[in-house]
Amino acid sequence: MNPDTSPAPATRGRFITFEGIDGAGKSSQIAATVALLQAAGIDVDQTREPGGTALGERLRELLLHEPMHLETEAMLMFAARREHLAARIEPALAAGRWVVCDRFSDATFAYQVGGRGLARDKFDALEAWVHPGLQPDLTLVFDLDPAVAAARVASTGVHPDRFEREQRDFFERVRAAYLERARRAPGRICVIDADRAPERIRTEIERIVRERFFS
Repeated sequence: MNPDTSPAPATRGRFITFEGIDGAGKSSQIAATVALLQAAGIDVDQTREPGGTALGERLRELLLHEPMHLETEAMLMFAARREHLAARIEPALAAGRWVVCDRFSDATFAYQVGGRGLARDKFDALEAWVHPGLQPDLTLVFDLDPAVAAARVASTGVHPDRFEREQRDFFERVRAAYLERARRAPGRICVIDADRAPERIRTEIERIVRERFFS
C-alpha cells in the first residue's frame, strides 16, 4: 500500500477494531496497521477500550482492578464506551479521520456474555442504546488457544489484572463467544489465526485492509 492508492477523501472516516483474548498479540499488529495507514496518507486516531478518554481511563482502572457485580461491570463498560464515542470516536469519524481501536462492543459480548454469563438481552439493549446503527467497518478477531495465550501473558512478567487472572475455562468461553460473534457478522468480522509468526499475521492484515478499503 502506498500514498497513490489512498482512497478519495470522504465525509466519514473508517472504523477498525482489533479483538481477541488476552495474550493473542493484538498490540504489535495494531501499531503496524496504524503505521500502514499513515504511510498511505490517512489521518488515524489510535485508541482503546475501556478507556480512550480521561473519564474512560479512570473507569478502566476500576474495571480491571476492582471486584464488582457482573451487571455493574457491563454497564460501566458501556458507560466508558458512550463517553468514548461522544468525545472521540464519533467526532473523528465525522471529520474524516480513521479510528483504530483496541476492543469495542465485541469484547463486551465475548467477556461479559460469553465469559461471565451476562444475559444476551441485556447486552443487546445496552448495545442498541449506546451505539444504535454504528458498528466498526472492519473487526479483526485474533484467535488463539487460551493455553498459548496464557503462556504469553505469563512471560511478560507484568502483574495480571482481574480478567487476566481468570481460569482457562473462562477464556475458552470468551474465545467461543468471539467465534460465534464472527459467524453472526461475517461481512464485518475477519478471524485471524494468531498462532503464527507476527510477519505472516501482518501480511494477512495488510491484504484484508487493502481488499476492504483500497480495491
